[in-house]
Amino acid sequence: MNGKLNVSSSPHIRDKVTTSNIMLMVVIALLPATFFGIYNFRHENAWLLVVVTTGAAVLTEYIYEKLMKKPITIKDFSAVVTGLLLALNLPPTLPLWMGALGSVFAILVVKQLFGGLGQNFMNPALGARCFLLISFTGRMTYFVYDGVTGPTPLAELKAGEAVNSMNMLVGNIRGTIGETSVLAIMLGAMFLLLMGIIDLRIPGTYIVTFVIFITLFGGHGFDPQYITAHLCGGGLMLGAWFMATDYVTSPITKGGQIVYGVCLGVLTGLFRLFGGSAEGVSYAIIISNLLVPLIEKVTLPKPFGKGGEK
Repeated sequence: MNGKLNVSSSPHIRDKVTTSNIMLMVVIALLPATFFGIYNFRHENAWLLVVVTTGAAVLTEYIYEKLMKKPITIKDFSAVVTGLLLALNLPPTLPLWMGALGSVFAILVVKQLFGGLGQNFMNPALGARCFLLISFTGRMTYFVYDGVTGPTPLAELKAGEAVNSMNMLVGNIRGTIGETSVLAIMLGAMFLLLMGIIDLRIPGTYIVTFVIFITLFGGHGFDPQYITAHLCGGGLMLGAWFMATDYVTSPITKGGQIVYGVCLGVLTGLFRLFGGSAEGVSYAIIISNLLVPLIEKVTLPKPFGKGGEK
């Protein structure tokens, strides 16, 4: 036997769950929000942007790995998840080439240049969204619904205007392709919870912390309609359930996940209430991604027999 084996110390844990299985489950969970977004923005041909952005992500990963003579990993569905998540975070009127450019940035710069799946330091889809937001601010903040352009309900709320929380819950509003319908997002989130892909620790802590923050500093006290509008707008639910819970860029320790969720809630509240933008979820998740090594260093349990009293 000439092959070298990597032997690690026990215990050895074996599980039938693979990366491709997990990623496929995430794709399935995103389908309700995807189909609703495609229908909701059918007049803007949102389906084309979804197809192009997702296809560009897969193609970029394939070409890079082929050129670098690395194992082809497109069958693990991670590139599909990245491209689909990016598409759901884009306005439906965005030019197709911008969506494709975002996918190239997500896969090539954020993911592959840092070593591929498991090595990226931030969520690739959100990294690409922020790249596009900085590069093409006008197109990334141009929203339309049923042929009428204007600000998102969250921007109207920040300006002191009244919003319809029920429309925000259902999704009959302006916004990005996948963020508008909270019902569709929660349907997918419940699927992930039932399948054991995610748990409540990160999204639950995130949402509760955010509600406490806007209750204390939002100027409306505990106003259910105000809180509901904030929860239903700005992609908070999409971010909390599908991007903040990313295995690669979130803490692995239970205590770290709680701290991570608190950071997400506080940062989102700060950006929304005191920043220039009405959104804030993307930046909150990326900054919290950067804090993960520090969070894990502080919350990592000490090995048995070390660090005790002498």
